[in-house]
Amino acid sequence: MLQDDQQQTTEVRETNVRDGATSVQRQTVATSTTTSSSVVMSRVMWYIAGFIIVLLALRVLFFLLGASQSSSFVGFVYALSGVFSAPFTGIFLTPADGSHALDSASLVAMVVYALIAWGIAKLFTISKPVSS
Repeated sequence: MLQDDQQQTTEVRETNVRDGATSVQRQTVATSTTTSSSVVMSRVMWYIAGFIIVLLALRVLFFLLGASQSSSFVGFVYALSGVFSAPFTGIFLTPADGSHALDSASLVAMVVYALIAWGIAKLFTISKPVSS
C-alpha cells in the first residue's frame, strides 16, 4: 500500500516481435516508489531521538533496579546517557531508597528530547501539502 509521503511511478513498455508468421506482443511494467527527502530527514531525526531516549530509559531502569556500576555494560550506558541527562541534573530531587533511586533528570531529559525531536521533525515536513 502506498503511503501519503511516497510517490509511485509506473512505466509500461510494449514491444512487438515478429517470429515467422507469429506476431508476439510483450508488455513490460516497471514500478518505482520514492519517498521525499523531507520525510527521510524526519525519520532520521526520530531514529536519533529514539536512540537517545532508549539510552535514557535504560539509565532510569538501571537506577531503579540498583544496577552495579562495576558491570561494563551498565558503566557504558551510564557514561553515554550521562552526557544527555547532565543538562537536566538538579531540576528535581532524586528520590532514593537504599541502592535504588529514581533518576528524575533522565525522565525530564526523555520528555525534552522527545519534544525537540517532534519540533525538528515537524520543521522538515511543514511545507508538505496535507493530503485529503
